[in-house]
Amino acid sequence: MTLSRTRLQVMWNRLLAVVEEQGQALIRAAFSPIVRECGDISAGIFDIRGRMLAQAVTGTPGHINTMAEAVKTLCARFPADAMQSGDIYMTNDPWIASGHLNDFLLMMPVFHAGRVIGFTACTSHLVDLGGLGMGPEGADIYDEGLLIPPCKLVESGEINTLLMEIVKANSREPVANEGDIYALIACCEAGATRLARMMTEFAINDLDTLADYIIDTSARGTQEAIAALPKGTFHNVLTVDGYDAPIDLHAALTIAEDHLLLDFTGTARCVEKGINVPLNYATAYAVFALRCIIGPDIPNNAGSLAPFRVTGPEGCILNAQSPAPVAMRHTLGQMTPDLVYGCLAQAVPDQVPAEGASCMYDLPLRHTADAATKGDTQFALELVFNGGTGARPTLDGLSATAFPSGVWGSQVETTEATAPVIISKRELRVDSGGAGTTRGGLGQHIELTAAQPQDLMLFLSVERVNNPAKGRHGGLDGAAGRITCGDRTLPGKGEFRVKAGETLTLETPGGGGFGPPQDRDRAALRHDITQGLVSEDAARTFYGDRR
Repeated sequence: MTLSRTRLQVMWNRLLAVVEEQGQALIRAAFSPIVRECGDISAGIFDIRGRMLAQAVTGTPGHINTMAEAVKTLCARFPADAMQSGDIYMTNDPWIASGHLNDFLLMMPVFHAGRVIGFTACTSHLVDLGGLGMGPEGADIYDEGLLIPPCKLVESGEINTLLMEIVKANSREPVANEGDIYALIACCEAGATRLARMMTEFAINDLDTLADYIIDTSARGTQEAIAALPKGTFHNVLTVDGYDAPIDLHAALTIAEDHLLLDFTGTARCVEKGINVPLNYATAYAVFALRCIIGPDIPNNAGSLAPFRVTGPEGCILNAQSPAPVAMRHTLGQMTPDLVYGCLAQAVPDQVPAEGASCMYDLPLRHTADAATKGDTQFALELVFNGGTGARPTLDGLSATAFPSGVWGSQVETTEATAPVIISKRELRVDSGGAGTTRGGLGQHIELTAAQPQDLMLFLSVERVNNPAKGRHGGLDGAAGRITCGDRTLPGKGEFRVKAGETLTLETPGGGGFGPPQDRDRAALRHDITQGLVSEDAARTFYGDRR
């Protein structure tokens, strides 16, 4: 059957609507606030060859772009001719799925006219998988919880109850984990049902022609965007806080005629704590950052991802090998956009923003080990807060915004309803955005305490405490992050006890400024002061108070 370009485009748009509905099914059915309220998910549709054709708009690059490769791995391991209607496959292997154990990846074959024509897949974060929990203290992957190799979660519509019981038995939040897995199943099923219905409506028996059109069109558009860039190899080094000592991340970005090669050679070796990053996760965020500048209007799929290649020496901290601890892999993985932007800014200086907070300020909290004997509330909670993004060449940075993660900030009401925590203050952090012609986005100031007389355990792994976001082209640095507990100033990483009655204060970093501060528009500066974003003192000190 010959399909016109117009009909193929209509079907492509329909596919995007199908996968968005798939993602919303996951969010609405999920139990955990980090999924239901923060959108820490991915959802996608794949052809019979395991090529990603469409992804839900809601979702994180760490989930979406790793899922794009993970489905290929699962397709190679489980032959399509052995699959049955109603089968669903699952894994949380960090080197296949999304970089750490807490992210579960599911894949479901879609049957139409009696045979497999493609797959739906999704990923979401489970709040607790046992072990030492969500923190950087593990010495290896075995400290960090339950690892599930690729296996069949559902067979012909019947769930593997033993596997579900194992997951529940290895968690401090068994009910939430069970609910979240069922939400993932519902996500796969919703996508499969809608995809099969779409094919019936358009009277097609396979996705081959549509898949080739989507991938070829996207690849061609991306290659054209790359062809317009200056050619050469550009280098950058980004110094990050690390666990207990600074770490240098190296990148060499080679722009060729029809592809880009990013190489992490020179990057520091893995450390003994769980901030190491599998290459699949580092690749996901690095490529996402590049795609935000190069062909940003082209949908994200196997075609638009194909021209980007990422390598790194085995054993470097951005290419951790099993069984390295990787629980907090997002800490450095989400710094890779600033690393690659330092390269890209040399090629297209008028298109790349200043550095931002980048790493989300993840705040895993749970009860203490002696909670049961003391009668304290037992819980496991993961809060997410964000800092400011870097100033853009023609626009200010965004305040308290999730870039690059895309994970929305935790909501006060939901948090207090879920766990014994009270958030007494949450506001923008004045003067935290780096001064510049365009100003960096502001961070946040958050204060929380236990809702009842009990101690809490806090697992920190954040960045930009010692190395704030740098400005670009004369812009000034953003404010560094800061965490205090009572009268203690905490380092950015480690396990800490928050005593009953103590206030935990979190100040997230601001983004760097872009261009000389003295060139900032006077009306924009007046507006910043009026809105309380820039103080009178800062206006005089950094901008010369040119009102």
